[in-house]
Amino acid sequence: MAPSLYWWAKETHGGTPVVVKMENPSNWSIVELESPSEEDLMYTNDSVPKGGRNKNAKQLTWVLLLKAHKAAGCLTSIASTFFSLTSIVRRRVASGRTDSTDTTDTENPAVKSRFYSCIKVFLWLSLLLLGFEMAAYFKGWHFGAPDLQLQYLYSLTSPLVVKSVFDSLYSSWVLIRMEYLAPPLQLLANVCIVLFLIQSLDRLILCLGCFWIKFKKIRPVCKQELVDLESGDADGYFPMVLVQIPMCNEKEVYQQSIAAVCNLDWPKGNLLIQILDDSDDPTTQSLINEEVNKWQQEGANIVYRHRVIREGYKAGNLKSAMNCSYVKDYEFVAIFDADFQPTPDFLKKTVPHFKDNEEIGLVQARWSFVNKDENLLTRLQLINLAFHFEVEQQVNGIFLNFFGFNGTAGVWRIKALEDSGGWLERTTVEDMDIAVRAHLRGWKFIFLNDVECQCELPESYEAYRKQQHRWHSGPMQLFRLCMPDIIRSKISIWKKGNMIFLFFLLRKLILPFYSFTLFCIILPMTMFIPEATLPTWVVSYVPATMSFLNILPAPKSFPFIVPYLLFENTMSVTKFNAMISGLFQLGSAYEWVVTKKSGRSSEGDLNSLVEKQPTKHQRGSSEPNLEEMREEIKQQEQRASRKKKHNRIYTKELTLAFLLLTASARSLLSAQGIHFYFLLFQGISFLLVGLDLIGEQVE
Repeated sequence: MAPSLYWWAKETHGGTPVVVKMENPSNWSIVELESPSEEDLMYTNDSVPKGGRNKNAKQLTWVLLLKAHKAAGCLTSIASTFFSLTSIVRRRVASGRTDSTDTTDTENPAVKSRFYSCIKVFLWLSLLLLGFEMAAYFKGWHFGAPDLQLQYLYSLTSPLVVKSVFDSLYSSWVLIRMEYLAPPLQLLANVCIVLFLIQSLDRLILCLGCFWIKFKKIRPVCKQELVDLESGDADGYFPMVLVQIPMCNEKEVYQQSIAAVCNLDWPKGNLLIQILDDSDDPTTQSLINEEVNKWQQEGANIVYRHRVIREGYKAGNLKSAMNCSYVKDYEFVAIFDADFQPTPDFLKKTVPHFKDNEEIGLVQARWSFVNKDENLLTRLQLINLAFHFEVEQQVNGIFLNFFGFNGTAGVWRIKALEDSGGWLERTTVEDMDIAVRAHLRGWKFIFLNDVECQCELPESYEAYRKQQHRWHSGPMQLFRLCMPDIIRSKISIWKKGNMIFLFFLLRKLILPFYSFTLFCIILPMTMFIPEATLPTWVVSYVPATMSFLNILPAPKSFPFIVPYLLFENTMSVTKFNAMISGLFQLGSAYEWVVTKKSGRSSEGDLNSLVEKQPTKHQRGSSEPNLEEMREEIKQQEQRASRKKKHNRIYTKELTLAFLLLTASARSLLSAQGIHFYFLLFQGISFLLVGLDLIGEQVE
């Protein structure tokens, strides 16, 4: 039988062939690895071919050694990362720089102190209750679920039962929880759950609207064909356009924005560029003025304006510029912030949408980001802003002809601005203010999802936090001021309802309210008052689904879906605080802090723009000296070295981190799996943000 059994033995490979490439002990790779063949398994100990067993043993030993080397390398890298992180935290704590020492903080000190004190009360209370619950646990009070065994509890409270002092005290505490604490907490939880579901439904409807737009390929179509200026076609639509760039102490980005607008593809006689400089730094003023002079020598129709008194911030700057006598000669105004870089064909893609459509007051382009992959913070911001433009702005633009003006990368009909009352300095969201007033006057808006304008994202948590505070306090200011105007306006009732309940209440007030209250306060409190419960689907399934929908417009960000969910809940403390400040007119609601820019793309963009214009420099004009500009900026940075950036410790975030981690420890006593993991990871997220370990790290 042996010959018939092994007749195919010569056709197969014996053993476990392994091909290993090894350049050095720390750089190796396994190219091929086959499992033992049937022949290897069928040979008995006595029938193994000579040398076969030794060969297989050596190869497997190599594989095991190499895998052990790889595992050791991973452990070493994890250990080094842990020690590095520990060292950073130790230095950061030792430095003592907290958000309370930040002189540029937008929050009112008294308000911030009260809010922080409330969170600290919850923290100390939770620590006290955790110790109490742990003592009860070791005394035999084991609850496998939030629902308590009431019969056992009442038997302990019976006067006929002999019990210890601790049992008596704890049973009384449980009854107090059941009778007085759990009902109002459960009521508040139910209200937040209802608000959560309403907001989730709104988010789902917006996504369905976006899918319908994609499926039907709906997009705004302009009546005017795009015309190439070099073709000599005199019938093109080239109205008079005013371009405005408001800026304030933004020395990192002024060059790229000025260069970009000076290269807009539009007849020079029909275009005027205003550089509206509110800088209070003399060096920055001179640099921007010099840059304008250089482009004037290049033939650009550009002017420099500087206000001595920075009254009204950005709104006051734009209002002052619109009061110039020559503005009456222009029909449209394009607005770009200092870090925005429009493409040369920006006006040719936006302005034609106004032709033969006198109802259109605004054409808004979407933003793209030069530093979206810079760090984890910028990646998470990309998810939010991609959803905002791809879904919210596009759906509202297509179906309602109304959305909030983004403050930049948009073209306004000057007649619409004047008809709506012009720029007002009453809030920190002058862009939303003018959009709401224009909508109440009957003007329609167009959003162009396929026209992009490049800009920067805040790279540090400090800058992002201040930006979000302004973006969430301003709408509440505006809501209080505009409510009477909305009610008295002549627009339809359903448009009034959309503006009041969806635009303001649901998306600007309810969202930060329930996000902070439900996941940062109610959820940890239900761990200590388990008679009030939050269903598992509220903690995990619905938030995960909403995060999945939010991330759809940025599919490359799917690996960050869990960090995104945790970070959004972490930011809820800042957004909630800002919403309260704006709603009740607290001092921090009226502060404007310019978002810090890095200007990472300015050098490359300037080089590319200069290379595009070799003919202009042959006329004897002076070419912009990039080396000289860099040297001037370096000297300015040296003079400002006393104002270096620092990573800070954020007390509210840290306090909430310890509160959530304490609640996660309590959830272990009740064996609540999903609640434990959510509280644990959410607490870690707050801890990382509180120690400023997300975003730009300053050595």
